[in-house]
Amino acid sequence: MKFRDHLVFNVSVIIILLIVLVGAIAPATLKEGTASVQSFITDSFGWYYLIVVTFFVIICLYLLISPVGKIKLGKPDDKPEFSRLAWLAMLFSAGMGIGLVFYGTAEPLSHYAISSPTNEIGTDQGIKDAMRYTYFHWGIHAWAVYGIVALSLAYTTFRKGGKTLISSTLKPLLGNSMEGRAGRIIDIIAVFATVTGIATTLGFGAVQINGGLSFLYDIPSTFLTQFIIIVIVTVLFLLSALTGLGKGIKILSNTNMILAFVLFLIVFIMGNTVFILNLFTDTIGSYLQNLVRMSFRIAPLNGENRQWIDAWTIFYWAWWIAWSPFVGIFIARISKGRTIREFITFVLFIPSVIGFLWFSVFGGNAMYLEHKGLGTISTFATEETLFALLEHYPLSALLSLLAILLVAVFFITSADSGTFVLGMLSANGVQNPSNRIKVIWGVLLTTISLVLLYSGGLDGLQNMMIIAALPFSLIMILMTVSLLKEVHQEKAEYESKWKKKKSSK
Repeated sequence: MKFRDHLVFNVSVIIILLIVLVGAIAPATLKEGTASVQSFITDSFGWYYLIVVTFFVIICLYLLISPVGKIKLGKPDDKPEFSRLAWLAMLFSAGMGIGLVFYGTAEPLSHYAISSPTNEIGTDQGIKDAMRYTYFHWGIHAWAVYGIVALSLAYTTFRKGGKTLISSTLKPLLGNSMEGRAGRIIDIIAVFATVTGIATTLGFGAVQINGGLSFLYDIPSTFLTQFIIIVIVTVLFLLSALTGLGKGIKILSNTNMILAFVLFLIVFIMGNTVFILNLFTDTIGSYLQNLVRMSFRIAPLNGENRQWIDAWTIFYWAWWIAWSPFVGIFIARISKGRTIREFITFVLFIPSVIGFLWFSVFGGNAMYLEHKGLGTISTFATEETLFALLEHYPLSALLSLLAILLVAVFFITSADSGTFVLGMLSANGVQNPSNRIKVIWGVLLTTISLVLLYSGGLDGLQNMMIIAALPFSLIMILMTVSLLKEVHQEKAEYESKWKKKKSSK
């Protein structure tokens, strides 16, 4: 690589190493500093996060129904590299992964029994409200954030022949400045956001594996245990990363889907199946009916409700934004040959429905048991609630081991995909980054995850992610404007050629 190609990699590594150094030497300083900045951002920019994420939803829906939806993400004769099922498995594993397993039981139960978004704790209505707000956090808003980044990158890379870099998507708007220092700064911001997003998810995975082992075998939930878990998984995902996209990630993604489906089916059948189906049907309607209201709910006159929105909605919107460079590049990489309309349909709606079903089964069953006085699952730590739910069913130990395996495979998939994407971002957009760069990023991801866990636990991970998301959200707005400009210009050029051809006959 030339010097300018090394620049993004070198500067990004230096920034990450500085954070690691501060976290190792002065963990309290890192924790207090990130907490202070995070508090300022959520207090001052909560309204901004709500508006900007809803803006991305509107743009995706517009592109879905617009005539530009026929445009292919690639040349006219390009065919998709993966089958639809394999494509869906990979984008879903990368897009939600560990988070879905971590919060699948815990979030609906928390909204119902601990802190309600509508102050309906422990009531019938509270169950419905808990579920629709969970849908809200994990539904089309989340996937629209991913979709905008992925669509911009896929269009730029496969349709226009550009590099797979965030800066390349802005060239139609900002011109050749994206080839210079300004472009490198944008790519560095994207790398930093990606690292914090992936590190947060890896931290969740380590904590939940630790929670499962603690619940089953009384293994202590400590930083040392999480350190050992992360080191073991690091070795595994680096081995997978070295096999490449077509082998390691594809195999792991398909394994994820099989394991998740088996666990889902068992809990669905052994739980209160009719209640789950009724709850899913009812709350889907409630989610759609209240979607606009929830999208702009900021509670300016109610401190308690505002605190809940900051802790949940704003946190999630920041998580999806910080996670979006990674997921966006990965989804773009596997979406060559799809039309814009097909892309949005599969990226926005199908994963959302799968997520809704997951939350209905795990969160719905947990709330049902608690509501009927058959269990007190909400008293367990967040990372242990899934295992506390599984304890109510036959073969609970076997199911819990299956859940731990699922988290571990999701962990490996996310980290594997993350090293691949960071390699692309920091190596001037190469489609297949070298093993050396992937190994370096794998080690750095592990290190930053461990340091943030050491200095501030899950709060430390979340704080750093919310901080990284703010500057990247501005870049996403520019990406959206640039994409709209490009697709409409292409549409106008096509119509002009068609009219000339028609008039010449």
